[in-house]
Amino acid sequence: MSNRLLSPMLTKVVRFCGIALLTTLTTTTIIHQPSYASSTTFFCAKSKGVPVTYAKSQNGRRIPMIRWVSSNYFSSDLTPFVRCQHVAYRFQKNYDNGSLKNIISGTLQNYPVVCAAVSRNDDCTSDTLLFTLKRGTNARQAVESLLDRRALAAGKVQQQSGDNTQILVDFNIYLNSLPEEP
Repeated sequence: MSNRLLSPMLTKVVRFCGIALLTTLTTTTIIHQPSYASSTTFFCAKSKGVPVTYAKSQNGRRIPMIRWVSSNYFSSDLTPFVRCQHVAYRFQKNYDNGSLKNIISGTLQNYPVVCAAVSRNDDCTSDTLLFTLKRGTNARQAVESLLDRRALAAGKVQQQSGDNTQILVDFNIYLNSLPEEP
């Protein structure tokens, strides 16, 4: 007789514990998920037939960052649209891992490059690479041509070397100074 009473009671306890455990695990999983909806995202799309690397801000603003109208600074290995996609991916990767505090220029494998950096003293690496330029290209001129000049001025473009080819841009100021696409 006691087995008959114990079995339903044990079943209820197991059910209750199972539901409590499932609720705890679900709540913990939801709480610890990154909130992609509240962060900046980068993507490539065409605007008036031209590939553009966009930033979509936390408040939903669609901000054009780089208009890929000039191929003077790049090898012909990639189309402007494919380059735009690669660069949007690299911006996103560096933004997500926290290294996109500044935009700097440097050299990788004897090519001029533009990279993400946490501080002005960082070096360009393959992990922080945003885009590679043709050999002999002045990185400062390329960046000033590709990125919005008004936002660059607000983003405090600074010369890093005496040869006027290296740059340092505060990315957050730059991004917040960009006008939204009409």
